[in-house]
Formats: sequence, C-alpha cells, structure tokens
Amino acid sequence: MRLLLKKDIPSLGMVGDVVEVSTGYARNYLIPHHLGVEPTKANMKEIEAAKRLAAEERLRRHQRLEAEAERLKEVEVTIAAAANPQGHLYGSVGPREIAAALRDEGYAVEAGQVQLHESIRQLDNRPVPIRFSEELEVEVKVWVVRERGAGDLEGEETETETEAEPASEAQAPRPDSEAVE
Repeated sequence: MRLLLKKDIPSLGMVGDVVEVSTGYARNYLIPHHLGVEPTKANMKEIEAAKRLAAEERLRRHQRLEAEAERLKEVEVTIAAAANPQGHLYGSVGPREIAAALRDEGYAVEAGQVQLHESIRQLDNRPVPIRFSEELEVEVKVWVVRERGAGDLEGEETETETEAEPASEAQAPRPDSEAVE
C-alpha cells in the first residue's frame, strides 16, 4: 500500500515521502496514529507546509545534537560498582547506567544513544560510542571503579569498636534492682 508520510519515521521516510508499506502496517499503525495518509493531490498540497516545518525542525535538532556532541568530546565519566577482589563486578554496567552518569554530569544522553555492544562486567576503562544520529557519533571514556561499600566500612568500624569497647563498658551504668525502685 502506498502512503504519504505526515511525520518523520526512522528507517521508513521523512515528511512528504510516498512510501510503499504493507497493508497491515498502514491500517493498524500508520493511519490510526495519523502518521500517513493516501497520496492524493489534496493531501500532497496539504503536506507541503508540514514538509517545510519538518525540515526546519530537523535542522534545529541537528544543530542541538552537534552542540551536545561537541560538549561530549574528551569527556570521562566514572561509575562506581560493587566488585569482588579480582575486579569482577557483581552485576554489570550497561547503557542505562552510563546514560544516567552522563545526565548526572549535565549531558543530555538517553540510554538508546549509548552504543555498548555488551555490558561491562569488570573494573575497567573503555571508550563507549554515543550515537546521536546516523552521521553524528562521539566517544566517551567510561571508568568503572570499585565502590566503597558496606564491606569496606565494616572493617574500619570493627577496629574502632574493639578499641573503644573497654572504655564504653566502664562508662555504661549497670541496671540494679535497687536503682529501679
């Protein structure tokens, strides 16, 4: 079935393009969501204004993405994760964690833009590509370091508690039955 696109659809076409799609895709998705219409002369004239607006919006969006990509050049982000003594993570660091760490530092990156082929499963540093569009990609260096967790703090607290125990026992009042009355 031939349709005239009313909006840009990734991997299908841009506003104003006449595309050939399956009947089911057109009737069940594109037409009900007002993404495409039949390519009549009236619809073609109506789409011309939308086509210009869409081109301007694409240009503005591309400029914003270029500016964000320029800001991300040479950026390094550190992610703390729990790991065993050999450096293997108990979980993994994936696109969501990387995108969240970049957002925490003020960069507008979504998890879908992080092009990580497989999750990071050990303490490491590696370049990770961030793809804003098909022609716009930048690499960010991701450092995965050992987080300072409860295990690290317990060792310090245990030493402090053992040194402080004799003093705390001497200062602690003992409950007596006479003192209660």
